[in-house]
Amino acid sequence: MLALVLSAVAITHGLTGNMIFAVGVAALIGAICIGGFRLADRRIALQGCFKPDLDSLSDLPNRRALHRDFAASSSGSNEVAMALIDLDSFKQVNDHFGHFVGDELIRRCAEVIRDKCGSEANCYRLGGDEFAILMSGIASGTIVEGICRKIISTLEKPVTISSREVVVGASIGLAKSVGADGLTSSELLRRCDVAMYASKRAGKMRCTWFSEGLDRNREAMLEMDDELRKALTNEEFVVHYQPLVDAESREIVAIESLIRWERPDGQQVSPNVFIPVAEESGLINAMGLWVLRRACTDALDWEGIMLSVNISAAQLRNPEFPVQLGHILEETGFPAERLELEITETCLVLDPVVAERNLDVIRGFGVNVSLDDFGTGYASIGFLRQFRFEKLKLDRSLVVDAETDEGSRAMMLSSVTVARALKMGVAAEGVETEEQAHLVRSAGCDQIQGWLYYKAMPASEVSQYLPSNDETDLSAGSVQNRGAA
Repeated sequence: MLALVLSAVAITHGLTGNMIFAVGVAALIGAICIGGFRLADRRIALQGCFKPDLDSLSDLPNRRALHRDFAASSSGSNEVAMALIDLDSFKQVNDHFGHFVGDELIRRCAEVIRDKCGSEANCYRLGGDEFAILMSGIASGTIVEGICRKIISTLEKPVTISSREVVVGASIGLAKSVGADGLTSSELLRRCDVAMYASKRAGKMRCTWFSEGLDRNREAMLEMDDELRKALTNEEFVVHYQPLVDAESREIVAIESLIRWERPDGQQVSPNVFIPVAEESGLINAMGLWVLRRACTDALDWEGIMLSVNISAAQLRNPEFPVQLGHILEETGFPAERLELEITETCLVLDPVVAERNLDVIRGFGVNVSLDDFGTGYASIGFLRQFRFEKLKLDRSLVVDAETDEGSRAMMLSSVTVARALKMGVAAEGVETEEQAHLVRSAGCDQIQGWLYYKAMPASEVSQYLPSNDETDLSAGSVQNRGAA
Protein backbone atom coordinates (compact mmCIF):
# COMPACT_ATOMS: atom_id res chain seq x y z
CA MET A 1 0.00 0.00 0.00
CA LEU A 2 2.86 2.39 0.87
CA ALA A 3 4.48 1.79 -2.54
CA LEU A 4 1.23 2.69 -4.32
CA VAL A 5 0.89 5.90 -2.32
CA LEU A 6 4.50 6.91 -3.08
CA SER A 7 3.93 6.26 -6.79
CA ALA A 8 0.82 8.41 -6.67
CA VAL A 9 2.81 11.18 -4.97
CA ALA A 10 5.54 11.07 -7.58
CA ILE A 11 3.07 11.25 -10.47
CA THR A 12 1.06 14.02 -8.86
CA HIS A 13 4.18 16.04 -8.05
CA GLY A 14 5.45 15.70 -11.57
CA LEU A 15 2.21 16.93 -13.03
CA THR A 16 1.66 19.88 -10.72
CA GLY A 17 5.10 20.86 -9.53
CA ASN A 18 3.33 21.94 -6.41
CA MET A 19 5.45 21.33 -3.31
CA ILE A 20 2.57 22.19 -0.96
CA PHE A 21 0.49 19.37 -2.42
CA ALA A 22 3.43 16.99 -1.99
CA VAL A 23 3.68 17.93 1.68
CA GLY A 24 -0.06 17.22 2.11
CA VAL A 25 0.30 13.82 0.52
CA ALA A 26 3.26 13.07 2.75
CA ALA A 27 1.06 13.80 5.75
CA LEU A 28 -1.50 11.39 4.34
CA ILE A 29 1.19 8.72 4.07
CA GLY A 30 2.05 9.21 7.72
CA ALA A 31 -1.58 8.86 8.76
CA ILE A 32 -1.96 5.66 6.75
CA CYS A 33 1.18 4.20 8.29
CA ILE A 34 0.05 5.09 11.83
CA GLY A 35 -3.40 3.60 11.16
CA GLY A 36 -1.78 0.45 9.83
CA PHE A 37 0.37 0.12 12.93
CA ARG A 38 -2.72 0.57 15.14
CA LEU A 39 -4.64 -2.09 13.19
CA ALA A 40 -1.71 -4.46 13.55
CA ASP A 41 -1.61 -3.74 17.29
CA ARG A 42 -5.30 -4.60 17.59
CA ARG A 43 -4.80 -7.84 15.66
CA ILE A 44 -1.92 -8.82 17.92
CA ALA A 45 -4.03 -8.00 20.99
CA LEU A 46 -6.91 -10.15 19.74
CA GLN A 47 -4.54 -13.00 19.02
CA GLY A 48 -3.27 -12.69 22.57
CA CYS A 49 -6.85 -13.01 23.92
CA PHE A 50 -7.62 -16.10 21.82
CA LYS A 51 -6.55 -19.31 23.52
CA PRO A 52 -6.87 -22.29 21.16
CA ASP A 53 -6.94 -24.84 24.01
CA LEU A 54 -9.61 -23.10 26.13
CA ASP A 55 -13.40 -23.15 25.86
CA SER A 56 -14.59 -19.55 26.13
CA LEU A 57 -18.01 -20.28 27.66
CA SER A 58 -17.01 -22.60 30.49
CA ASP A 59 -13.40 -21.44 30.86
CA LEU A 60 -12.39 -25.12 30.81
CA PRO A 61 -9.79 -26.69 28.52
CA ASN A 62 -11.34 -27.94 25.29
CA ARG A 63 -11.24 -31.09 23.14
CA ARG A 64 -7.89 -30.13 21.64
CA ALA A 65 -6.41 -29.86 25.13
CA LEU A 66 -7.84 -33.27 26.04
CA HIS A 67 -6.07 -34.97 23.15
CA ARG A 68 -2.85 -33.12 23.95
CA ASP A 69 -2.96 -34.05 27.64
CA PHE A 70 -3.74 -37.69 26.86
CA ALA A 71 -0.70 -37.90 24.60
CA ALA A 72 1.47 -36.52 27.40
CA SER A 73 0.14 -38.89 30.07
CA SER A 74 -0.30 -42.17 28.20
CA SER A 75 3.36 -43.10 27.83
CA GLY A 76 4.93 -46.03 29.65
CA SER A 77 2.81 -48.20 31.93
CA ASN A 78 0.61 -45.41 33.25
CA GLU A 79 -3.06 -46.21 33.74
CA VAL A 80 -5.17 -43.52 32.12
CA ALA A 81 -8.87 -43.15 32.93
CA MET A 82 -11.30 -41.02 30.94
CA ALA A 83 -14.94 -40.10 31.56
CA LEU A 84 -17.43 -38.59 29.13
CA ILE A 85 -20.24 -36.59 30.77
CA ASP A 86 -23.43 -35.80 28.87
CA LEU A 87 -26.12 -33.59 30.41
CA ASP A 88 -29.44 -35.42 30.24
CA SER A 89 -31.95 -32.59 29.81
CA PHE A 90 -29.90 -29.77 28.34
CA LYS A 91 -31.82 -29.56 25.05
CA GLN A 92 -35.10 -29.22 26.89
CA VAL A 93 -33.68 -26.40 29.01
CA ASN A 94 -32.56 -24.56 25.88
CA ASP A 95 -35.95 -25.09 24.21
CA HIS A 96 -37.94 -23.95 27.25
CA PHE A 97 -35.88 -21.09 28.63
CA GLY A 98 -33.63 -19.95 25.79
CA HIS A 99 -29.89 -19.92 25.17
CA PHE A 100 -29.12 -17.40 27.90
CA VAL A 101 -30.28 -19.86 30.56
CA GLY A 102 -28.64 -22.71 28.64
CA ASP A 103 -25.28 -20.93 28.61
CA GLU A 104 -25.52 -20.16 32.31
CA LEU A 105 -26.34 -23.81 32.99
CA ILE A 106 -23.20 -24.86 31.11
CA ARG A 107 -21.15 -22.51 33.29
CA ARG A 108 -22.75 -23.87 36.48
CA CYS A 109 -22.13 -27.47 35.44
CA ALA A 110 -18.54 -26.62 34.56
CA GLU A 111 -18.08 -25.22 38.08
CA VAL A 112 -19.46 -28.43 39.60
CA ILE A 113 -17.19 -30.64 37.49
CA ARG A 114 -14.15 -28.46 38.18
CA ASP A 115 -14.90 -28.50 41.91
CA LYS A 116 -15.32 -32.29 42.08
CA CYS A 117 -12.16 -32.93 40.08
CA GLY A 118 -10.12 -30.62 42.30
CA SER A 119 -6.40 -31.20 41.87
CA GLU A 120 -6.78 -34.94 41.27
CA ALA A 121 -8.03 -34.94 37.67
CA ASN A 122 -8.28 -32.64 34.67
CA CYS A 123 -11.67 -31.64 33.26
CA TYR A 124 -12.68 -30.36 29.82
CA ARG A 125 -15.66 -29.10 27.86
CA LEU A 126 -15.83 -30.88 24.52
CA GLY A 127 -18.69 -28.81 23.11
CA GLY A 128 -22.48 -28.60 23.44
CA ASP A 129 -23.49 -30.34 26.66
CA GLU A 130 -20.52 -32.73 26.77
CA PHE A 131 -17.66 -32.63 29.26
CA ALA A 132 -14.74 -34.97 29.90
CA ILE A 133 -12.44 -35.94 32.77
CA LEU A 134 -8.91 -37.30 32.37
CA MET A 135 -6.58 -38.73 34.98
CA SER A 136 -3.45 -40.87 34.92
CA GLY A 137 -1.64 -42.84 37.58
CA ILE A 138 -2.27 -45.59 40.10
CA ALA A 139 -5.98 -46.29 40.77
CA SER A 140 -6.99 -43.50 38.40
CA GLY A 141 -10.04 -45.48 37.27
CA THR A 142 -11.34 -45.86 40.82
CA ILE A 143 -10.74 -42.20 41.60
CA VAL A 144 -12.43 -40.96 38.41
CA GLU A 145 -15.45 -43.16 39.07
CA GLY A 146 -15.76 -41.67 42.55
CA ILE A 147 -15.58 -38.16 41.10
CA CYS A 148 -18.28 -39.04 38.56
CA ARG A 149 -20.65 -40.33 41.23
CA LYS A 150 -20.25 -37.07 43.16
CA ILE A 151 -20.99 -35.10 39.98
CA ILE A 152 -24.17 -37.11 39.35
CA SER A 153 -25.29 -36.62 42.95
CA THR A 154 -24.82 -32.85 42.67
CA LEU A 155 -26.33 -32.36 39.21
CA GLU A 156 -29.55 -34.20 40.06
CA LYS A 157 -30.49 -31.32 42.38
CA PRO A 158 -32.44 -28.34 40.94
CA VAL A 159 -30.49 -25.21 40.00
CA THR A 160 -31.96 -21.69 40.11
CA ILE A 161 -31.07 -19.52 37.10
CA SER A 162 -32.74 -16.12 36.56
CA SER A 163 -35.52 -17.03 39.02
CA ARG A 164 -36.17 -20.28 37.15
CA GLU A 165 -35.68 -23.69 38.72
CA VAL A 166 -33.80 -25.88 36.25
CA VAL A 167 -33.35 -29.62 36.63
CA VAL A 168 -30.57 -31.34 34.72
CA GLY A 169 -28.90 -34.70 35.21
CA ALA A 170 -25.88 -36.44 33.77
CA SER A 171 -25.15 -39.76 32.09
CA ILE A 172 -21.50 -40.77 32.19
CA GLY A 173 -19.38 -43.30 30.34
CA LEU A 174 -15.93 -44.39 31.57
CA ALA A 175 -13.02 -46.17 29.94
CA LYS A 176 -9.36 -46.71 30.77
CA SER A 177 -6.14 -47.92 29.22
CA VAL A 178 -2.46 -48.40 29.93
CA GLY A 179 0.35 -47.34 27.69
CA ALA A 180 0.88 -50.90 26.50
CA ASP A 181 -2.67 -50.99 25.07
CA GLY A 182 -1.69 -48.55 22.37
CA LEU A 183 -5.09 -46.87 22.46
CA THR A 184 -5.39 -43.40 20.97
CA SER A 185 -7.28 -40.62 22.69
CA SER A 186 -9.95 -40.82 19.98
CA GLU A 187 -10.48 -44.54 20.61
CA LEU A 188 -10.69 -44.06 24.37
CA LEU A 189 -13.20 -41.25 23.85
CA ARG A 190 -15.23 -43.50 21.54
CA ARG A 191 -15.33 -46.17 24.23
CA CYS A 192 -16.52 -43.60 26.75
CA ASP A 193 -19.24 -42.62 24.30
CA VAL A 194 -20.43 -46.23 23.99
CA ALA A 195 -20.54 -46.55 27.78
CA MET A 196 -22.30 -43.21 28.15
CA TYR A 197 -25.14 -44.29 25.85
CA ALA A 198 -25.43 -47.48 27.88
CA SER A 199 -26.00 -45.24 30.92
CA LYS A 200 -28.75 -43.39 29.07
CA ARG A 201 -30.45 -46.62 28.00
CA ALA A 202 -30.33 -47.90 31.57
CA GLY A 203 -32.29 -44.92 32.86
CA LYS A 204 -29.78 -42.02 32.92
CA MET A 205 -28.27 -40.40 36.02
CA ARG A 206 -25.59 -43.09 36.31
CA CYS A 207 -22.08 -43.99 35.18
CA THR A 208 -21.10 -47.11 33.23
CA TRP A 209 -17.72 -48.64 32.44
CA PHE A 210 -16.95 -49.63 28.87
CA SER A 211 -16.80 -53.34 28.07
CA GLU A 212 -16.39 -55.35 24.88
CA GLY A 213 -19.96 -56.56 25.37
CA LEU A 214 -21.24 -52.99 25.20
CA ASP A 215 -19.29 -52.51 22.00
CA ARG A 216 -20.87 -55.60 20.45
CA ASN A 217 -24.30 -54.44 21.57
CA ARG A 218 -23.69 -51.02 20.02
CA GLU A 219 -22.65 -52.60 16.73
CA ALA A 220 -25.73 -54.82 16.78
CA MET A 221 -27.93 -51.78 17.45
CA LEU A 222 -26.37 -49.88 14.57
CA GLU A 223 -26.98 -52.84 12.27
CA MET A 224 -30.59 -53.11 13.43
CA ASP A 225 -31.08 -49.38 12.98
CA ASP A 226 -30.01 -49.78 9.36
CA GLU A 227 -32.39 -52.73 8.96
CA LEU A 228 -35.24 -50.74 10.50
CA ARG A 229 -34.80 -47.90 8.04
CA LYS A 230 -34.89 -50.34 5.14
CA ALA A 231 -37.90 -52.10 6.66
CA LEU A 232 -39.82 -48.83 6.89
CA THR A 233 -38.98 -48.01 3.28
CA ASN A 234 -39.84 -51.53 2.06
CA GLU A 235 -43.07 -51.69 4.10
CA GLU A 236 -42.04 -54.74 6.12
CA PHE A 237 -44.05 -53.56 9.14
CA VAL A 238 -47.67 -54.51 9.72
CA VAL A 239 -50.20 -53.46 12.33
CA HIS A 240 -52.15 -56.04 14.34
CA TYR A 241 -55.04 -55.27 16.64
CA GLN A 242 -55.93 -56.60 20.10
CA PRO A 243 -59.48 -55.91 21.32
CA LEU A 244 -60.55 -54.71 24.77
CA VAL A 245 -63.90 -56.02 26.01
CA ASP A 246 -66.50 -54.54 28.30
CA ALA A 247 -65.97 -56.10 31.73
CA GLU A 248 -69.65 -57.05 32.07
CA SER A 249 -70.94 -57.75 28.54
CA ARG A 250 -67.62 -59.10 27.15
CA GLU A 251 -68.34 -57.23 23.92
CA ILE A 252 -65.51 -55.46 22.11
CA VAL A 253 -65.51 -51.75 22.94
CA ALA A 254 -61.98 -50.73 21.93
CA ILE A 255 -59.06 -52.03 19.89
CA GLU A 256 -55.35 -51.41 20.48
CA SER A 257 -52.95 -51.19 17.53
CA LEU A 258 -49.67 -53.10 17.84
CA ILE A 259 -46.79 -52.90 15.38
CA ARG A 260 -45.23 -56.13 14.07
CA TRP A 261 -42.09 -56.67 12.00
CA GLU A 262 -41.57 -59.65 9.75
CA ARG A 263 -38.25 -59.73 7.92
CA PRO A 264 -38.09 -60.84 4.27
CA ASP A 265 -36.69 -64.20 5.45
CA GLY A 266 -39.86 -64.76 7.49
CA GLN A 267 -38.24 -64.13 10.87
CA GLN A 268 -40.47 -62.30 13.36
CA VAL A 269 -38.72 -59.60 15.41
CA SER A 270 -40.24 -58.77 18.79
CA PRO A 271 -41.23 -55.13 19.41
CA ASN A 272 -39.31 -55.42 22.69
CA VAL A 273 -36.18 -55.75 20.54
CA PHE A 274 -36.66 -53.16 17.80
CA ILE A 275 -38.67 -50.44 19.58
CA PRO A 276 -35.79 -49.46 21.95
CA VAL A 277 -33.46 -49.24 18.94
CA ALA A 278 -35.93 -47.04 17.08
CA GLU A 279 -36.31 -44.81 20.14
CA GLU A 280 -32.56 -44.31 20.50
CA SER A 281 -31.99 -43.64 16.80
CA GLY A 282 -34.91 -41.24 16.45
CA LEU A 283 -36.65 -43.47 13.90
CA ILE A 284 -39.53 -43.94 16.34
CA ASN A 285 -41.04 -40.64 15.17
CA ALA A 286 -41.44 -41.80 11.56
CA MET A 287 -42.45 -45.30 12.67
CA GLY A 288 -45.04 -43.95 15.11
CA LEU A 289 -46.63 -41.72 12.47
CA TRP A 290 -46.79 -44.67 10.07
CA VAL A 291 -48.62 -46.79 12.68
CA LEU A 292 -50.99 -43.93 13.48
CA ARG A 293 -51.90 -43.38 9.82
CA ARG A 294 -52.26 -47.12 9.13
CA ALA A 295 -54.43 -47.70 12.20
CA CYS A 296 -56.72 -44.75 11.47
CA THR A 297 -57.20 -46.04 7.93
CA ASP A 298 -57.90 -49.63 9.04
CA ALA A 299 -60.31 -48.63 11.82
CA LEU A 300 -62.50 -46.31 9.75
CA ASP A 301 -65.11 -49.03 9.18
CA TRP A 302 -65.19 -50.27 12.80
CA GLU A 303 -68.03 -47.97 13.78
CA GLY A 304 -68.53 -47.24 17.45
CA ILE A 305 -65.20 -48.83 18.43
CA MET A 306 -62.44 -46.79 20.09
CA LEU A 307 -59.03 -47.06 18.45
CA SER A 308 -56.06 -47.03 20.82
CA VAL A 309 -52.58 -46.14 19.52
CA ASN A 310 -49.37 -46.13 21.57
CA ILE A 311 -47.31 -42.93 21.50
CA SER A 312 -43.62 -42.91 22.44
CA ALA A 313 -41.87 -40.44 24.72
CA ALA A 314 -39.96 -39.05 21.73
CA GLN A 315 -43.20 -38.32 19.87
CA LEU A 316 -44.80 -36.62 22.85
CA ARG A 317 -41.69 -34.45 23.34
CA ASN A 318 -41.78 -33.43 19.68
CA PRO A 319 -43.48 -30.00 19.41
CA GLU A 320 -44.51 -30.90 15.84
CA PHE A 321 -46.43 -34.02 16.86
CA PRO A 322 -49.84 -32.37 17.48
CA VAL A 323 -49.66 -30.79 14.01
CA GLN A 324 -48.72 -34.16 12.47
CA LEU A 325 -51.60 -35.82 14.32
CA GLY A 326 -54.02 -33.20 13.00
CA HIS A 327 -52.85 -33.82 9.44
CA ILE A 328 -53.35 -37.59 9.79
CA LEU A 329 -56.88 -37.15 11.15
CA GLU A 330 -57.67 -34.83 8.26
CA GLU A 331 -56.11 -37.11 5.61
CA THR A 332 -57.79 -40.30 6.82
CA GLY A 333 -61.10 -38.77 7.89
CA PHE A 334 -60.93 -40.69 11.16
CA PRO A 335 -63.15 -39.18 13.90
CA ALA A 336 -60.96 -37.63 16.61
CA GLU A 337 -63.42 -38.64 19.36
CA ARG A 338 -62.85 -42.32 18.48
CA LEU A 339 -59.07 -42.06 18.86
CA GLU A 340 -57.28 -42.75 22.13
CA LEU A 341 -53.54 -42.20 22.52
CA GLU A 342 -51.79 -44.42 25.06
CA ILE A 343 -48.75 -42.92 26.75
CA THR A 344 -46.55 -44.25 29.53
CA GLU A 345 -45.43 -42.52 32.71
CA THR A 346 -41.92 -42.21 31.24
CA CYS A 347 -43.27 -39.95 28.47
CA LEU A 348 -44.40 -37.45 31.07
CA VAL A 349 -41.53 -37.65 33.54
CA LEU A 350 -38.85 -36.95 30.92
CA ASP A 351 -40.31 -33.59 29.91
CA PRO A 352 -43.55 -32.72 31.75
CA VAL A 353 -43.75 -29.13 30.46
CA VAL A 354 -43.72 -30.05 26.76
CA ALA A 355 -45.87 -33.13 27.43
CA GLU A 356 -48.60 -31.08 29.10
CA ARG A 357 -48.50 -28.47 26.35
CA ASN A 358 -48.81 -31.09 23.60
CA LEU A 359 -51.56 -32.98 25.44
CA ASP A 360 -53.60 -29.77 25.71
CA VAL A 361 -53.40 -29.32 21.92
CA ILE A 362 -54.21 -33.00 21.30
CA ARG A 363 -57.27 -32.86 23.55
CA GLY A 364 -58.34 -29.75 21.66
CA PHE A 365 -58.86 -32.00 18.62
CA GLY A 366 -61.23 -34.17 20.68
CA VAL A 367 -58.71 -37.02 21.05
CA ASN A 368 -58.69 -39.04 24.30
CA VAL A 369 -55.53 -39.82 26.28
CA SER A 370 -54.94 -42.86 28.50
CA LEU A 371 -52.08 -43.71 30.84
CA ASP A 372 -50.60 -47.11 29.97
CA ASP A 373 -48.69 -49.54 32.21
CA PHE A 374 -49.95 -47.91 35.41
CA GLY A 375 -48.46 -49.41 38.55
CA THR A 376 -44.90 -49.84 37.30
CA GLY A 377 -43.32 -46.41 37.74
CA TYR A 378 -43.58 -42.87 38.94
CA ALA A 379 -47.25 -41.85 38.84
CA SER A 380 -48.84 -40.32 41.94
CA ILE A 381 -52.29 -38.89 42.65
CA GLY A 382 -50.96 -35.39 41.97
CA PHE A 383 -49.49 -36.66 38.73
CA LEU A 384 -52.87 -38.07 37.64
CA ARG A 385 -54.66 -34.84 38.54
CA GLN A 386 -52.16 -32.75 36.57
CA PHE A 387 -52.58 -34.62 33.29
CA ARG A 388 -56.31 -35.51 33.48
CA PHE A 389 -56.32 -38.84 31.66
CA GLU A 390 -59.53 -40.26 30.27
CA LYS A 391 -58.49 -43.81 31.14
CA LEU A 392 -56.02 -45.70 33.32
CA LYS A 393 -54.62 -49.03 32.09
CA LEU A 394 -53.40 -51.29 34.89
CA ASP A 395 -50.16 -53.04 33.99
CA ARG A 396 -50.19 -56.81 33.54
CA SER A 397 -47.68 -57.28 36.37
CA LEU A 398 -50.09 -55.66 38.82
CA VAL A 399 -52.93 -57.90 37.66
CA VAL A 400 -50.82 -61.06 37.96
CA ASP A 401 -49.38 -60.17 41.37
CA ALA A 402 -52.79 -59.23 42.75
CA GLU A 403 -53.81 -62.90 42.59
CA THR A 404 -51.31 -63.93 45.26
CA ASP A 405 -50.03 -60.76 46.92
CA GLU A 406 -52.23 -58.74 49.26
CA GLY A 407 -50.15 -55.60 48.80
CA SER A 408 -50.56 -55.71 45.01
CA ARG A 409 -54.28 -56.38 45.41
CA ALA A 410 -54.61 -53.38 47.71
CA MET A 411 -52.70 -51.23 45.23
CA MET A 412 -54.99 -52.33 42.40
CA LEU A 413 -58.11 -51.54 44.43
CA SER A 414 -56.78 -48.14 45.48
CA SER A 415 -55.82 -47.34 41.87
CA VAL A 416 -59.37 -48.02 40.73
CA THR A 417 -60.74 -45.89 43.58
CA VAL A 418 -58.49 -42.96 42.65
CA ALA A 419 -59.40 -43.28 38.97
CA ARG A 420 -63.09 -43.23 39.84
CA ALA A 421 -62.63 -40.12 41.98
CA LEU A 422 -60.89 -38.40 39.07
CA LYS A 423 -63.60 -39.56 36.63
CA MET A 424 -61.28 -41.87 34.69
CA GLY A 425 -62.15 -45.19 33.12
CA VAL A 426 -60.06 -48.22 34.12
CA ALA A 427 -58.83 -51.08 31.95
CA ALA A 428 -56.85 -54.15 33.02
CA GLU A 429 -54.36 -55.57 30.52
CA GLY A 430 -52.67 -58.94 30.31
CA VAL A 431 -55.64 -60.93 31.65
CA GLU A 432 -55.12 -64.60 30.79
CA THR A 433 -57.30 -66.57 33.24
CA GLU A 434 -60.89 -66.53 34.46
CA GLU A 435 -59.58 -65.95 37.98
CA GLN A 436 -57.78 -62.79 36.90
CA ALA A 437 -60.86 -61.60 35.00
CA HIS A 438 -63.04 -62.10 38.07
CA LEU A 439 -60.50 -60.26 40.22
CA VAL A 440 -60.28 -57.14 38.03
CA ARG A 441 -64.03 -57.14 37.43
CA SER A 442 -64.66 -57.25 41.17
CA ALA A 443 -62.15 -54.42 41.65
CA GLY A 444 -64.27 -52.22 39.39
CA CYS A 445 -62.41 -52.27 36.05
CA ASP A 446 -64.54 -51.17 33.07
CA GLN A 447 -62.57 -52.96 30.36
CA ILE A 448 -60.45 -56.09 30.12
CA GLN A 449 -57.73 -56.91 27.60
CA GLY A 450 -55.81 -60.14 27.28
CA TRP A 451 -55.46 -63.56 25.75
CA LEU A 452 -58.39 -64.86 27.77
CA TYR A 453 -60.61 -63.12 25.24
CA TYR A 454 -58.59 -62.13 22.17
CA LYS A 455 -55.04 -62.23 20.92
CA ALA A 456 -53.73 -59.64 18.47
CA MET A 457 -54.96 -60.19 14.91
CA PRO A 458 -54.62 -58.67 11.42
CA ALA A 459 -57.07 -55.93 10.46
CA SER A 460 -58.84 -58.30 8.06
CA GLU A 461 -59.99 -60.51 10.96
CA VAL A 462 -61.32 -57.81 13.27
CA SER A 463 -64.74 -57.19 11.72
CA GLN A 464 -66.03 -60.72 12.34
CA TYR A 465 -65.74 -60.18 16.12
CA LEU A 466 -67.33 -56.74 16.37
CA PRO A 467 -70.69 -56.26 18.17
CA SER A 468 -72.59 -55.77 14.91
CA ASN A 469 -71.67 -59.31 13.94
CA ASP A 470 -73.96 -62.13 15.16
CA GLU A 471 -70.93 -64.22 16.08
CA THR A 472 -69.98 -61.85 18.92
CA ASP A 473 -72.86 -62.99 21.16
CA LEU A 474 -70.54 -65.49 22.77
CA SER A 475 -69.61 -66.38 26.30
CA ALA A 476 -66.17 -65.66 27.72
CA GLY A 477 -65.20 -69.28 27.24
CA SER A 478 -66.20 -69.38 23.58
CA VAL A 479 -64.23 -66.28 22.63
CA GLN A 480 -61.12 -67.41 24.48
CA ASN A 481 -57.91 -67.06 22.44
CA ARG A 482 -59.64 -65.71 19.34
CA GLY A 483 -57.35 -63.99 16.89
CA ALA A 484 -53.85 -64.59 15.61
CA ALA A 485 -50.95 -65.34 17.90
